[in-house]
Parts: sequence; C-alpha cells; structure tokens
Amino acid sequence: MKLITFSHDERIQLGVLKDQVTIKLNTLSDLVSEKNGDDFRLPNNMLGLISLGKQGIDQIESLISWLEENDSYKDLVQIENSLIKVLTPIANPGKVVCVGNNYMDHCIEQNVEPPKQPMIFSKWASCIIGPNDTVILPEDSEQVDYEAELAVIIGKEGKDISEEQALDYIYGYTVMNDVSARDVQFKDVQWVRGKSYDTFAPLGPTIVTADEIKDPHNLDIKLTVNGETLQDSNTKHLIHKIPYIISYLSRGFTFKPGDVIATGTPHGVGVFRNPPIFLKRGDICRIEIQNVGVLENTIY
Repeated sequence: MKLITFSHDERIQLGVLKDQVTIKLNTLSDLVSEKNGDDFRLPNNMLGLISLGKQGIDQIESLISWLEENDSYKDLVQIENSLIKVLTPIANPGKVVCVGNNYMDHCIEQNVEPPKQPMIFSKWASCIIGPNDTVILPEDSEQVDYEAELAVIIGKEGKDISEEQALDYIYGYTVMNDVSARDVQFKDVQWVRGKSYDTFAPLGPTIVTADEIKDPHNLDIKLTVNGETLQDSNTKHLIHKIPYIISYLSRGFTFKPGDVIATGTPHGVGVFRNPPIFLKRGDICRIEIQNVGVLENTIY
C-alpha cells in the first residue's frame, strides 16, 4: 500500500495511491461512517494513522473493500493524481535519526575505514519538506550537498528491540534527501546545524507499507541532478543492516510511532568528487529508490 498526505481544495487528508488516481481516505472514511452508522473515522494526519498500527491498516483495507462493492461512490472518493498536491507524508515525526558512513562504497570514496558501530546524528523535524518543494540554499554556506537515502518509518513503540524482532517495528519506507551544508558541517564538527537548515530534509512522496518491500537490503538507489546521474548504488551495500540499526538505537532510547531513520547514503556525493559538485540555484535533484518512489525537488 502506498500512503500519501495531500492537499486538494484547501483540505489536507490522507490517501492511497493507485496508478493514476488517489483514494481520498478521509472522505471515504467519513462516507462509510455515515452510511453504516459507524463512528470510526480515520485520523486526518499520517502520525495519527501510524499510531493506530495494524488496526489502521485493517481499517483502510476494509474501506477499500467497501468501495469496491459500492463503486457508484468512486467519483466521490477518487481523484486524479494530477489534480492534487502531494505533501511530505509525515511532517512532524518525534525523531529524525540518521546513520552516517553506512555504505561501503561511500567509505571507499572517502578512503576511511567503515565504522564498527553505526555513526549516528540527527536532523530537526522542522527541516522536512515534501516532494516538489524547494530546497533553499542558506546564505552562510557555499557547499550544499545532496544525499540519497532510504528512510524507515517506525510503526510502534519499542525499547531494547532485538534484531530478530526489529522488522516487525517498521511501518514502511520512504525516500529522503539528507541535504547537507558541508562547510558548516565540517567547521562545527558536530553535524546537526549543517544538516538541519530549513528545507534540508525533503521526504516522500509516499510511505510504502512494509509488507510491500520484501527485502529492504536489495533496492536500487539513484540520484540525478539536472538529469546527470551522480549516485547509483543498491541498499545491499549497507554496512549496518536495518534490523541491527533499530536494535542498536533502541538500547538508548524508546522509538515512537512515526519516528524516521535515514539509513545512510551511497557513493557519489558532491563533496568527495574531483572537482566537487555542490547544489546551485535552479538545479533539479531527483532520487529514485526501487519499489519505494521518486522524490524530486528544485534548488533555490
């Protein structure tokens, strides 16, 4: 299932992406509740939906089944994708946790040893933007870089999670661009400021539920700037695998529904190219992750 947050006619609601159309979940939920005298309505935001866990997924499946049996209502609850604005699927996660130097090919391009333990930093949730939104270059940086990343969305609360159980805590996957002001990042030593300028975390467009990704460690990941391929790899090159990352992090803090983990970027980032390539105004940055989606943003 591909879940989105979108706006149409000044209303923000949740949707399920289906080929060329989107099912307006909140509109459908309201309709079914009225028809059946049922008072269960879906939350109108992704964090609320994720917090429902399997109950929320089951409710969506029930709503879609009802719609298939009552297809005369489809015109009321379906809309062409070209008529909506897709927003970031989740704008207010409690945590955005990132893993650095987590692709072997990225370590090789830097000529550094792969980290024995996950290298962890964070980004503020306030820097999240959606697909087709604009990344704003800050005045105090001349070295803004791109980083294509597979992002994990946590689905339920957990602490001291075992590696064997870790995949059960994943709600779904999405795409993230870990935009980074390299000169600020390296000057500060501590990375948060250089990674957390406003607009520095494009996220989306969908959350693909975990059941649709059979193996998150075998997904092609590719980034282009103005059509030129700059990153092209596969998640099989992750050094620390996703179950280990979740287990490792959960020893220190409790995960909550909606928390985001960015799993790292492969080789090809701008700062380690010869000569370096940094983002400039007018650039179009496009990230595609196999079976997850395409995230595109303009730089200004």
